[in-house]
Amino acid sequence: MPAFEIKTLQVPPIGTNCYLIINLDAKEALVVDPASQPERIKAFLDSRGVKPAGILLTHGHFDHILQVNEFKELCGGIPVYGSEDELPLFTDPQMNATAMTGHPTTVMPDIFVSDGTEFTAAGFRVKVISTPGHTIGSVCYYFEAEKILISGDTLFSTDFGRTDFPTGSMAQLYYSITEKLFKLPDDVAVYPGHEEDTMLGVEKERNSIWMYKNYYG
Repeated sequence: MPAFEIKTLQVPPIGTNCYLIINLDAKEALVVDPASQPERIKAFLDSRGVKPAGILLTHGHFDHILQVNEFKELCGGIPVYGSEDELPLFTDPQMNATAMTGHPTTVMPDIFVSDGTEFTAAGFRVKVISTPGHTIGSVCYYFEAEKILISGDTLFSTDFGRTDFPTGSMAQLYYSITEKLFKLPDDVAVYPGHEEDTMLGVEKERNSIWMYKNYYG
């Protein structure tokens, strides 16, 4: 397992957590949801002498993809990873809500992932967990060796993603969290799309998703 560091950069328009998962040995990084301020993100990596090796998209909402294309170009065309199930949002500015920002955006992943996909990038072994509910193609990225879960807007500290946007489903979200994410070890650190990080064991005990078990199925 490489020595690693996670840096969180909150980016506009609504405080999305852009994560830089840095391999300190290889001086490479995976960048999660670089939604805006591409120059700032790239400048931080440059200041550390770190090369971006890939972009991981958790889902297709505007506050996670708005300037992904600009960041990709700024980094020389590094590959974008995303779920094929999320294409309805990735490719429709109305559904992904970028149209309302005045910067209608579509994103096409270079590498499609699905439930159980495993890949190596920037020296990290990453497993994809499909977690529909917030959107139909939401995914989480699990770094088993490093005990890290990138949960996007599926799971938050004491809370979970809303399901009233297009393709959302409370029943699917409940299943994704309780039957998939909560099956991972308690000592996995959770890095959500907004607000503070948490631990999976803590969320198994106190997360408000348990209040909605009547939606399951």
